[in-house]
Amino acid sequence: MASTAPPRPRARPAHTQGSTHCAYTPNGSKLVTVGSNNTIRLYKTGFDGEPINIDDCQEQNVSVAASDDFFVVGSEDGTVSLYSIPNATFDKYLLRSSLPVRDVALSPDHKWCAVASDELTVKLVRVNQNTQIRHLKEHNKPTKHLVFDTKGETVALSCTDGVVYVYDLASEEPELIRRVDSIIGVVDTESEISTKVAWHPDGRAFALPTPTRDIQVVSKDDWEKQRTFSNGHTGDITALAWSPNGAMLASAGKDKKILIWETKSQVVIAKHDYSNVIDIAWHPTDNLVSFTNSDGEVYIHPGFVPEQSVPLLELSKQPAPFIHDPLSEISANIRRPEANGLKPGLATRPRRDSLDSYDSLVDGPLQGDDEFVVDDDGAGYVVNGNGKRAHDRIDVFGEPLSKRRNIEPEYHEAFQPGSTPWRGNRKYLCLNLTGFIWTVDQDGHNTVTVEFYDHEFHRDFHFTDTFLYDKACLTENGALFSCPPNDDTPATIFYRPHETWTHRTDWRTQLPKGEAVLAMSLSESFVTITTTANYVRVYTLFGIPYKVYRPKSSPMVTCASWRDYVMTIGNGPVGAGGHTKLQYTIENIKRDEICQNEDTVALPEGAVLKSVFFSDSGDPCIYDSTGTLLTLLHWRQPSRACWIPLLDTKLLPRLASGRKTENYFPIAVADNKFHCIILKGGDQYPYFPRPLLSEFDFSIPLTSEPPKAKKVNADAMDDDDTPKADEDESETRKLEQQYLLKGIAAAQLQDLADSRSGSHTQRSTLVRLELEIDKTLLQFLAVECREGEDRGMRALELVDLMRDRTGRMVEAAGKVADRYGRSILGEKIREVGERRANAMVDDDF
Repeated sequence: MASTAPPRPRARPAHTQGSTHCAYTPNGSKLVTVGSNNTIRLYKTGFDGEPINIDDCQEQNVSVAASDDFFVVGSEDGTVSLYSIPNATFDKYLLRSSLPVRDVALSPDHKWCAVASDELTVKLVRVNQNTQIRHLKEHNKPTKHLVFDTKGETVALSCTDGVVYVYDLASEEPELIRRVDSIIGVVDTESEISTKVAWHPDGRAFALPTPTRDIQVVSKDDWEKQRTFSNGHTGDITALAWSPNGAMLASAGKDKKILIWETKSQVVIAKHDYSNVIDIAWHPTDNLVSFTNSDGEVYIHPGFVPEQSVPLLELSKQPAPFIHDPLSEISANIRRPEANGLKPGLATRPRRDSLDSYDSLVDGPLQGDDEFVVDDDGAGYVVNGNGKRAHDRIDVFGEPLSKRRNIEPEYHEAFQPGSTPWRGNRKYLCLNLTGFIWTVDQDGHNTVTVEFYDHEFHRDFHFTDTFLYDKACLTENGALFSCPPNDDTPATIFYRPHETWTHRTDWRTQLPKGEAVLAMSLSESFVTITTTANYVRVYTLFGIPYKVYRPKSSPMVTCASWRDYVMTIGNGPVGAGGHTKLQYTIENIKRDEICQNEDTVALPEGAVLKSVFFSDSGDPCIYDSTGTLLTLLHWRQPSRACWIPLLDTKLLPRLASGRKTENYFPIAVADNKFHCIILKGGDQYPYFPRPLLSEFDFSIPLTSEPPKAKKVNADAMDDDDTPKADEDESETRKLEQQYLLKGIAAAQLQDLADSRSGSHTQRSTLVRLELEIDKTLLQFLAVECREGEDRGMRALELVDLMRDRTGRMVEAAGKVADRYGRSILGEKIREVGERRANAMVDDDF
């Protein structure tokens, strides 16, 4: 451990004994201190003389927050006051509370002030117009501390019930989005023990003091516990503060110590002996820290960070201490989400602050709102009202729009189908209908567990993983694992079969040094690996290298396999919006046949591929970020493949009310159903305990109308707007779905039969399926006949769509028309039957 940095600064008696707090202005030029007496002090940075005093203030000031031009003070008498820094004078009262104020905080843009008091409601008040107030009232205990995140999108309240309540500020009425419990302790509002949230400067995580005298880091993305700063203090923690670049953390405790921790290693690098410290403030740029204590004293400490650790202060902004940092585990070339859901390449407004909706009313429209024109191809042919071309105009920042924009390609991120990112110290390596594999980081090694749904055929197992596997596949035959390379060891592939008739059949192989696995798949025949070296490596199930090749599309994104077929997906050419177009190739490895070569994956502009897999019958399927499941039709025939939507989850009847929001994690397509995990609360990935699988029937997106409830009203059966008409319409929608879905199933079965010369079972199944299609059309015909004679041409078209060539289904259609008294339609149907009969005779000759 490093030694304490000399010299020790002198204590500056600033206030009388009691709660004393301090804050630097963002530019670092001033330090503001407040305390129990009716004096506020302004210290000029770098000046060792007497501070400027502001005597026109309340007593018992318990909190302060500062901008460059003003600062805000909260007092136990319930007032929140605003003071001018240039004039060093009281300006105005922002707010009055009926109970003592406990904490104040300024939003990052200094336009809003959050006020916590012994009242149950926290108030957000507009600094320049204090009649604008918002209320946070979904917590049920008084708030001891509060703080905005680094972007001003949320505010976190530390309440006396030991829970941190996080509010989203995007809407006019702030919404409670998270309760973080079981971390901070139950503490009274007047206690010197701190439970305050300390946001890391990168904005992705925050630190919390715990009753065990440790400091717990929590991720903002999933609210999971990350790294812990432990074994430092022997007394309760009273203050926390990150260095401006996030490389260090300072903490004070009742053990009369101030500790400096290195963020990356969570190790104490320096100790300072100071008692009763209750507030710490880092200078924005210098090696300078100020802190206050309950004796009313202020310390201004130059050289706070020891000389040997000063290089940490000179680093750029450092990442928060995650157990598994998601930014360090993915490619830098990722597809970024578009602002406000608009397509890239279109001119958009810059995002205003979440709290700044009032500004939109008083500041007026942004420059360029009127007569806004988009010149899609940049050719400059669009002319505005003053005769200037659109690309000659200036943007919202006052800079001229160029004729051509240099679009930097945005590549699709590589991913492993069926896996999840790290969340805390856990992640799913594989989720499918066979079972699931998950791993737990145990600090130095992992513990991997493999569980099956069918325990009659397979037994669950787990093992200690020293290789740190981060990807896995699971089938009925075996489990496949891979680990990333490190400084000393190349990436490793490990295959373990479930059953064997020899002593040892598992195998392990290493990739060339520096080459990492991007995605992999496991079928009944082959192991397929895609790598960062842009290779596709294919092995047999017993580790024999079978094929190595470099695909045309790069960088690679993912892969899937079924029996002898392998589907690889990579980044292709750049589209108009700057996103790469994904391209796929399907190959029969054993036959060395290309089915589809570098064809395009059908994704809407800006959408992201979420998963790719083969169905239980061997047809490729994809699921994208729009919530759509698609399958590939005619994929065995070169240049004939097309993507067919099987289900749009946004149109599910369970979401028709609009009150429910869900996401769906894709698992598989089997038994003509979509198997997935339903995710609540905005989650994108499943977590522990393992959720149950759900299944949905296919429903091709034809209409967004919710299904109509069936009612019985015998007195209104002939009215077009009656429940009978609604029932017919509902039946029509159902029959349309059946016709399309059975047609897709027949086409897929026909392709399979043609590719293998068709077994007797496949041919007989295809005949039955086509008969079911005709029966569906026959039911459809009955509905049309009930509608009246004016639907005759539509009804006749249904007969033309029938696949039966023997004439029996056409004959049955004629009988349906006769039953409903549609004589003209019946004659037309018999003509169709005669034409088909003549055509069959001609074919025989």
